Amino acid sequence: GMTQHFLLFDIGNTNVKIGIAVETAVLTSYVLPTDPGQTADSIGLRLLEVLRHAGLGPADVGACVASSVVPGVNPLIRRACERYLYRKLLFAPGDIAIPLENRYERPAEVGADRLVAAYAARRLYPGPRSLVSVDFGTATTFDCVEDGAYLGGLICPGVLSSAGALSSRTAKLPRISLEVEEDSPVIGRSTTTSLNHGFIFGFAAMTEGVLTRLGGVLPGPMEVVATGGFARDIARVSRCFDHVRPDLLLEGLRLLYLLNG
Repeated sequence: GMTQHFLLFDIGNTNVKIGIAVETAVLTSYVLPTDPGQTADSIGLRLLEVLRHAGLGPADVGACVASSVVPGVNPLIRRACERYLYRKLLFAPGDIAIPLENRYERPAEVGADRLVAAYAARRLYPGPRSLVSVDFGTATTFDCVEDGAYLGGLICPGVLSSAGALSSRTAKLPRISLEVEEDSPVIGRSTTTSLNHGFIFGFAAMTEGVLTRLGGVLPGPMEVVATGGFARDIARVSRCFDHVRPDLLLEGLRLLYLLNG
């Protein structure tokens, strides 16, 4: 159709999240593994499959926008967009400025994902003086915004990377599914239950504790936005989030493109 769609890429160490958006919303998203062995063509062909699944083709794509923390993958995705979608891939902050005052000591050191998420949080929730965006990705990051400034944040262990570290060092531990039905921890009488509950409630407690402490440091009122793979799981057992936006980064890329594109 004539509706212009945007293809949004959140390029992370574990996954590449691909969003399909229109001006007003992110419609859907797809998660592919970040595979160092892939080529521009394997990515491009996968992009065509993603579009086909969404009922779209290359002609429907008006723009491709990305944020990345994996420099080695960037030229591959850039080439894939050019060859298969006939579009230049725009990167935030390289090609598209992120209009937040960056108070990091060395501003270029901040991961693009952290800045885009902070920007999205501020644009979506303009009310509170302070915002914390918590991203449950490869690491668990807490990013703090006060008024129009990105202050920095905290980087804590990630759910998946911790699980991986644990299983690689122990012969007998089973894989962790992180599926928990209960709202309070069960005292595990099997290793699987012990691990699943330990991880979900352990990370919930870490998140609650860090946010309580940040509440003492940031000027109020403060609101908290959760995003990333395990945001919903943590939100189910915890009351520490004001908003859960699994696609916060994609929302940020959509908003940045509309502002600057």
